[in-house]
Amino acid sequence: MKVILTQDVNKVGIKGDLVEVSDGYARNFLFKKGMAVEGTGGKLKEWKDQQASRKNKEAKLEKAALDVKKRIGGKRIVVRMNTGEEGRLFGSVTSTQVASAISGQYGVDIDKKDIKLDEQIKQLGMYPFKIRLYTGVEAELTLSVEAD
Repeated sequence: MKVILTQDVNKVGIKGDLVEVSDGYARNFLFKKGMAVEGTGGKLKEWKDQQASRKNKEAKLEKAALDVKKRIGGKRIVVRMNTGEEGRLFGSVTSTQVASAISGQYGVDIDKKDIKLDEQIKQLGMYPFKIRLYTGVEAELTLSVEAD
């Protein structure tokens, strides 16, 4: 029996998937718990429309991410920090500071969770890092830490 999942079901599929399951499993478990609906004619048409809409939305998001990558890819981000002796920083540079620097310098809002710093930055210098813009789309930038 074909069913459309309304919730994530372990070892079966994720919400929105069209899956084939046994009749008994569908009637006795999935339908009773509200985890799926039967994949009949009208529901299948609605599901296909939703899938097309989802693909269209994902394509727009990916295009926007590629545009941002073209705009900021390979650029240098400058963060100014207070320093002590021999160029050591008071504390370290955080991904929040990097995100606000990108926003201030290039007008692009980036979530701090998407910034991948390879190491803790505790000294002045240049550091390469990556930003995850979308699934499979990453931009490589250089972080320049300078004395305030």
